[in-house]
Amino acid sequence: MNLSGITGGLRGAISHEDVRIPAGNFRMGDAFGEGYPADGEGPVHEVELDSFQIDVVTVTNEMFATFVQATGYTTEAEVFGSSAVFHLISTAPQSYVLGVAEGAPWWLNVQGADWAHPAGPSSTVEEILDHPVVHVSHNDAKEYCRWSGRRLPTEAEWEFAARGGQSGKRYPWGDELTPQDEHRCNIWQGTFPQSNTIEDGYLGTAPVRSYPPNGYGLHEMAGNVWEWCSDWFLPKYYRASPSSNPSGPSIGAGRVMRGGSYLCHESYCNRYRVAARTANSPESSSGNCGFRTVTI
Repeated sequence: MNLSGITGGLRGAISHEDVRIPAGNFRMGDAFGEGYPADGEGPVHEVELDSFQIDVVTVTNEMFATFVQATGYTTEAEVFGSSAVFHLISTAPQSYVLGVAEGAPWWLNVQGADWAHPAGPSSTVEEILDHPVVHVSHNDAKEYCRWSGRRLPTEAEWEFAARGGQSGKRYPWGDELTPQDEHRCNIWQGTFPQSNTIEDGYLGTAPVRSYPPNGYGLHEMAGNVWEWCSDWFLPKYYRASPSSNPSGPSIGAGRVMRGGSYLCHESYCNRYRVAARTANSPESSSGNCGFRTVTI
């Protein structure tokens, strides 16, 4: 893939803007009883973490383009030849739609969709370099981390950082979804999956820093794109997880994703809460999943 038109003069080391999260204790899990039982958001349990440094924003298209240009890396979506694109976002002709997801027909398997062509083969990231990179698998995210000398956050680190120093709140900013009628995250408004009123400003991804940061200075810890964590996903893990620096189970049904995305809605996927969790297989990619990183 020729990236010259995308990356332009993007060369050299990537600069990550980090926030240091202080060491501390917090109560991890769903304190409101709002989680999906199969997701294993409970029981609420005390967790102690060492201090760590985490990205202020998710890895952007610009940052990922720099990585690809420097290494020649090919993502798994490119290897497979297709990736999942939401039906209202796809720009691909019908002949490029290889199928739909079972039970979720709004997800199209689009030939030629990948991180550099997020809406289909004719699309580009050239005008959205400040948006989160998407169509990256867990394996792709790990390769980026390996190259940049960083790592994915553990699930416990992610939730602690997302809470922004608050205790037992529903969202990174508090308990109300839209305080003073202000949208604090990029999620679905309207009737899912047919009609999005776009009251928060975006049908798909929003540029990073589009919404106010949480108490730790981190942007978009709810909505916009799902974020890969390092942990394997095991719904019963919270019942017996270590209280100090838990790193997740040794096995699981996919890798943990946190934060929700622009497709989340209370009627379909109420997972933009800070305690919410889900998972996907490590090789999977889609138009609503990205990642942020932690210093080693």
